[in-house]
Amino acid sequence: MVLLLATGCSLVNIELTPRIKPLEERTVEGSGRTKILLTDISGFLSEEGSSPTLVIGAPPPRVPLLVRLREELKKAEDDQSVKALIIRINSTGGTVTASDIMFKEIDLFKKKAKIPVFAVMMDVAASGGYYVALAADTIVAHPTSVTGSIGVIMLSLNAEGLLQKIGVTTSAFKSGERKDMGSPFRAPTEEERKIFQSLIDGLYGQFLSRLVESRKLPLDTARTIADGRVYTAQQALGLKLIDQIGYMDDVLKLARQKIGVDEARVVVYHRPTDYRATYYARAESSSGGLDVTATQLASLIGGGPRFLYLWLP
Repeated sequence: MVLLLATGCSLVNIELTPRIKPLEERTVEGSGRTKILLTDISGFLSEEGSSPTLVIGAPPPRVPLLVRLREELKKAEDDQSVKALIIRINSTGGTVTASDIMFKEIDLFKKKAKIPVFAVMMDVAASGGYYVALAADTIVAHPTSVTGSIGVIMLSLNAEGLLQKIGVTTSAFKSGERKDMGSPFRAPTEEERKIFQSLIDGLYGQFLSRLVESRKLPLDTARTIADGRVYTAQQALGLKLIDQIGYMDDVLKLARQKIGVDEARVVVYHRPTDYRATYYARAESSSGGLDVTATQLASLIGGGPRFLYLWLP
């Protein structure tokens, strides 16, 4: 630094946030030229990502789940050796928009690549997690999986009573009577509740139509199943919400049979710093757990009304 300054050069470029490197392919099991791609959809489903951390020496920021899924599918689409896709799902759901976009991305990939797609349910694949699974040709659940929770929930905060206790009032200057509908500073009117319910009913209808189309269920049967409750793998199989109960090796065997090969390589796409030694290792943008974190919950409630395909006991 002293030498640079002494020579009149004072421009120093320090990269505070490590760059995110491109995806690389790794074989985690099997052999041969034919590839079966394994990808992950886990944690809270959102179209947003975490903010970069401006700390020297910090690990690269996590790529948003939606971004990574699109990146992996585009990479697989360009590889003619990829003959099947397995999507491992471990999620209680998330936002309506993120769930729907992931469904659409998988559905478009399936039509373009013309390869079979398998969804594998891990611990939980509920609400938005199940919505995404509906894009697959075949849904397999582990014997201990929990699924279902088909429906929509809207979270909203009402702090009116608290503000009254501490002597704080709020005022809203608005162009229309419903402009502040859903405000956390006042209770909704009966008419506003009806408006919100109509929105929820519309989004529920979209979930229901995906269910009917994908699982070939009569509408009345689908409505009965889709009342928000969760199901065990055995119950889900009986209700035709899934196709099979099994483990990962069963799914791989099923995939090999479907594409007509005895041997195939199970591959994953990962960043150079990721640990992906076996097909149980999780992708880097997956969140640490199934539950909605306190930060995510605060964001969902504090950011105004949000419509969610989410199992939130």
